Amino acid sequence: MSLPNRITIVRITLIPMMVLGFYLDEMIEGFALSGLVSSLLFSLAAVTDFLDGYIARKRNLITTVGKFLDPIADKVLVITALFLIVEGGLVVKPWGAIFSSLIVARELIISGFRQIAASSGMVISADKWGKIKTVFQDIAMIMFLLLKSIKKWQVLAGHALFDVYVAASYGMLAAAVVLTLWSGIAYVIKNKAVFS
Repeated sequence: MSLPNRITIVRITLIPMMVLGFYLDEMIEGFALSGLVSSLLFSLAAVTDFLDGYIARKRNLITTVGKFLDPIADKVLVITALFLIVEGGLVVKPWGAIFSSLIVARELIISGFRQIAASSGMVISADKWGKIKTVFQDIAMIMFLLLKSIKKWQVLAGHALFDVYVAASYGMLAAAVVLTLWSGIAYVIKNKAVFS
């Protein structure tokens, strides 16, 4: 178990902590920071994604386990956060269901594609488009998770900045969805040799 892989395991363990943090408002009377707590835990997990990849490349610790484990950890992190913000009513209907289904469908298809490659002895790592879409997904998730506390605090209630923040959150999520779909298509095209 290399250091990057251990960091990836830490990211996976942060996921249930993020879920717990998201529901602290409902569990503790008078608590109004669950959005902040969950967004900070998500941010920490996202940083470990950058960290494990950097260390793996810098110290030449890239392993087959890491190539499989790292993207799985990323997918579970983002999809879990996506479920939280949709279930929490932070993304209005029907956009929550539409965005979620598109992102989850892409991730499942690419995971299946990787399994096909693995059965042929091929290990395919993430490309630059995959990394770019991850950045947009991460930012969108952080913004929406934080929105829960912003609404609870009512700091920006009735203020134009609140509308700007919400619009920016939706814009970031929409961009993440577009990049998610595009990166999936580009990924399959780039590795189309798998089908042969």
